Amino acid sequence: MNQPIPACQLLPLPLDQLSFQHNGQEALRWNHHPSSPRPFFYPVLGPAGDSLVRMGHPGAANHDHHQGIWFAHHDVSGVNFWADTSPAQIRQTQWLDYVDTDDEAVMAVELAWLDGHDPQPLLTHTVVACFRPADQGEYTLELQSTLVPRAEQLEFGKSNFGILAIRVAKTIAEFFGGGRLTNSLGKTGEPAIFGKPSRWMDYSGLVRDRRNGNQESVIEGITCIDHPSNPGQPTRWHVREDGWIGPSICRESGFVARPDNPLVARYLLDIHSGPYNHGRADQMATQFANLAPWSVRKSDARHRQYEVSRDA
Repeated sequence: MNQPIPACQLLPLPLDQLSFQHNGQEALRWNHHPSSPRPFFYPVLGPAGDSLVRMGHPGAANHDHHQGIWFAHHDVSGVNFWADTSPAQIRQTQWLDYVDTDDEAVMAVELAWLDGHDPQPLLTHTVVACFRPADQGEYTLELQSTLVPRAEQLEFGKSNFGILAIRVAKTIAEFFGGGRLTNSLGKTGEPAIFGKPSRWMDYSGLVRDRRNGNQESVIEGITCIDHPSNPGQPTRWHVREDGWIGPSICRESGFVARPDNPLVARYLLDIHSGPYNHGRADQMATQFANLAPWSVRKSDARHRQYEVSRDA
């Protein structure tokens, strides 16, 4: 019997890419080819069809490790997983589950953090990414990371850098494009926001409107919402006027992870039209705070090895 095609789908592509689609139109793409030191999301298309993130820094070649939206950390028991100059790499070892429905598409994958010397990973990293379309091409991307050490314990050292980072498009960046950084307290600009606690962070600015051949510019942005269960509360943020934001989960102190106490980090990204809207962000943050986390388990179902589902 024929089954209806879900509105939201995950489409595996050649060269280790996965396309997140709504009604046959791509919204964003996950890339995990071994030619890159770590997996990343690029492009992340806004409602107008332009990518809200970019590859690399617009003015500094030593920031080529900035790739769209990515996961990394500067100091994992002394190993630098942040910079491309380090031999350490993050590799996707397997995809665990893909779920397509009318309302959302969910990806669960396993990553290995390798120090560049030992073939066994320092830790395994389960990523759950849930794409949910909204009206007029807007959508959210919920990201949940569970990082489990192979040893009895592993320290994520005190650092501004990690676990999640976002490099916005050049035209959105304050310095290069005249965009605007805004935090949950309504403060704007790097000097007022850098290193300060905030429930969320927004970067909005101009992008090209590619709909129907239109060449005008519109304002769009990304709001990154921190979950209150994340370690290091209240979370402080590393932000730059040159175009990037990152919730610094270990900025004030490190985190010692154990197999029975992994590092779990949850974030919600709102891909929105128009300038930053405080009421919208506040409502989403409240809803996200009350949202149950994801679990990935072995499956008993036929033709399925693992199942990702939201905890009751």
